[in-house]
Amino acid sequence: MRNKIKYAAAAVSSAILAMPALALAQFTPSPPGANIPNAPIWQIINNVMTWLLYLVGFIGVIGFAIAGILYLTAAGDEDRIATAKRAMTYSIIGVIVAIVGVVMLTAANTMLGAGGNF
Repeated sequence: MRNKIKYAAAAVSSAILAMPALALAQFTPSPPGANIPNAPIWQIINNVMTWLLYLVGFIGVIGFAIAGILYLTAAGDEDRIATAKRAMTYSIIGVIVAIVGVVMLTAANTMLGAGGNF
C-alpha cells in the first residue's frame, strides 16, 4: 500500500514540476515544414473539449436509439424493460450533460472574449 502511495505522490509531483515547461512550450516557435498548428494553447484545449462534448452527445444519441430498440424487443419481459429504461435514462443524462457542457463552453468563451477577437 505504501508503494502505491509513493508512486502516486511521485506521479503527482512530477506532473506539477512539468507544468511550467508545458505552459512555456506554447511560446516556442515551430520549425518550418513541421506541419504543427500555430494556435495558442487555450484554443487547442477549447477545440479538444468541444470535440469531446460533441462526441459524448453523439454517443448519447446512439445509446438512446439502442435503448429504444431494447425496449421494443423486450416483449413483456420485466427485466429487459427495466434494462432498457435504465439505458434510456443514462443516455438522456449523457445528452443533457453534453449540451450543457457545450453551452457552458460557448458562454465562457463569449464572456472571456476568447471568440477569436485577439
